[in-house]
Amino acid sequence: MEIVLDVFNYVLVAILIGVSGAWIALIRSMIITYQKSPFLDKFNARQHNNPKVSVILPARNEENFIKKCLNSLLNQDYNNYEIMAIDDSSEDSTGKIIEEYSKKNSKIVFVKAREKPDGWMGKNWACMEGFRKATGELFLFTDSDTVHSKNVISLAVSHLFSENLDVLTVSPKMLCLDRWTKITLPMISTFLHTRFSALRVNDPNKKTGYFFGSFFIIKKDVYESVGMHEGVKHEIIEDGALGKKVKESGFKMKMVRGDHLIDAVWARDLSSLWHAIKRLMVPLYFQNKGYAIGIFFAVLFLLFMQFPLLVYSIIFLYEGNSFLLLFASALTAS
Repeated sequence: MEIVLDVFNYVLVAILIGVSGAWIALIRSMIITYQKSPFLDKFNARQHNNPKVSVILPARNEENFIKKCLNSLLNQDYNNYEIMAIDDSSEDSTGKIIEEYSKKNSKIVFVKAREKPDGWMGKNWACMEGFRKATGELFLFTDSDTVHSKNVISLAVSHLFSENLDVLTVSPKMLCLDRWTKITLPMISTFLHTRFSALRVNDPNKKTGYFFGSFFIIKKDVYESVGMHEGVKHEIIEDGALGKKVKESGFKMKMVRGDHLIDAVWARDLSSLWHAIKRLMVPLYFQNKGYAIGIFFAVLFLLFMQFPLLVYSIIFLYEGNSFLLLFASALTAS
């Protein structure tokens, strides 16, 4: 019986070594992606016009974040822009806050989204409502829980025209407001930066197209030609779907790092964390059920399997060398 138990423990040790190896490979891939990804503020600037930029800012129940976002957008050093701030059927004071800001500053246009038609996801409809009132040549889509450095718009416009791009998307610094988000964000970041890395998005020979909803700027004619948000009205991850359409349509897009220039809240609590994870997993499920289910259980396995094994090895720590080895392996993997 002791031999069988030792063999069982050594198998578990081998699995834990594999888990550690998988994490090392994923983290290495993410580090390489980060090191080789271009930055928003590092490019060869060229002379260009300063077209009007319409910032499209949908907001639903964002009373705790909308003021910081609006203040950062109002503080931009780019002069030719407007902010289309859309109240997406908020049940808190979001709409009132936007309206008050719009009365004090003419750059802000308060848009009260009409009732969402059937077949539309809420954010997509709000973006379309803002687009209909906008007058710019460029559209900058962002989220209401973001905070922007004062030169972000000018950098984005200059980068776009200097490199003759149709679309530019910027990865922000993800902020964690609770313990569970801090635990899961590294895993989610690893997943995002391997599957939707800048190296893949910026490679014209790869099909990968992706936008960060917290910041992407797109030419008006390009946005209209890919169907706008109406073309992805049923999508849960509308920014990813729109990025995919842009890439498939042959337009020139680029993903850059802006984590030193833009802050974005990843999730605020368990409820919003679960919603964020669903936003990632549900589209994968509809694209490829087997792949999505496999990813889901693989992530759970990589995240949590070492902890019960750590408890198991501690309980029987002095029962033999195999338990000592299992304990060391589980502790390392944890």
